[in-house]
Amino acid sequence: MSASPTRRAMAVAGPPPPFDPELAAALPSLTASVPPSITSRMIPELRKFTARGPSDQELCRGTFTFEERPAPRPDGGLPVPLLLCRPSLTTALTGAVYYIHGGGMFFGHNRSGLPEILHWAGELGLAVVSVEYRLAPETPHPGPVEDCYTGLLWTAAHADELGFDPGRIVLAGRSAGGGLAAAVALLTRERHGPRPAGQMLLSPMLDDRNDSVSGWQMTGRGVWDRVSNETGWTALLGPARGGRDVSWSAAPARAPVLAGLPPAYIDVGSTETFRDEGVGYADRLWRAGGQAELHVWPGAFHNFDVLVPGARLSRDARKARLSWLRRLFEA
Repeated sequence: MSASPTRRAMAVAGPPPPFDPELAAALPSLTASVPPSITSRMIPELRKFTARGPSDQELCRGTFTFEERPAPRPDGGLPVPLLLCRPSLTTALTGAVYYIHGGGMFFGHNRSGLPEILHWAGELGLAVVSVEYRLAPETPHPGPVEDCYTGLLWTAAHADELGFDPGRIVLAGRSAGGGLAAAVALLTRERHGPRPAGQMLLSPMLDDRNDSVSGWQMTGRGVWDRVSNETGWTALLGPARGGRDVSWSAAPARAPVLAGLPPAYIDVGSTETFRDEGVGYADRLWRAGGQAELHVWPGAFHNFDVLVPGARLSRDARKARLSWLRRLFEA
């Protein structure tokens, strides 16, 4: 009998790559607050820990206006909440970023991770629409991705009113949000929906099988290890996680074909669980004739640039993302 994919990954996994020294120095204080291995029992406490989002004033200091807008759901349920952010002093918008927050599928909100997105918007004259999708396990798949798709449909339909070209919307997401952004890009292709101008996938959560070499290398290390990953995917998929019948709209790594997708920017750290699935997704986009820019930041753990923003590697990562967006919108 041949070995399972998980056993094969375990067998070939060597020792983990070293952490970047500047980032490694910050790890003890970070893991004292949130350990690498998050279990389902920890979800309520983690939600409390991350419940308070920044206020409008904390986010923008007067340089953006904020507005809550509802996107009606096709089934007539409660609308999907969207946070609309527009630069106060920009009259002609270059385009928009449709942002999907991270949080392992089970925590976070539409203000999570917004500061970097607003920096892009301020630099390039962009609107930002941040979606508040329902969280697992209370809302399993396909609830979260359908919420995100509904929000994108609303954003494209109201682009003229909001002041930007509906053909110049970039999908962006981090971690779980990166996986959801990739899934939304696939859904727009399959459903002939509004085609995004690009997709920015930051440490995307793409594969429920949780059997990569990088996952085994980083078990119990850094930020968000295999245990945390299993917790997130199980919250979303329940007992179906890792099985044969999981849809690509839940786990985009399972998509049989990656042709016909918008240009992608993918970045991961070399010392994070999502390294191999991010690299593999970029490779499959290239093999399908697509366009992808891939960055693997040496010695970086998950969410390194958010958790240690002053590190040199974090500054370099932010510059690279802004450069890609600038080239995309100036094309």
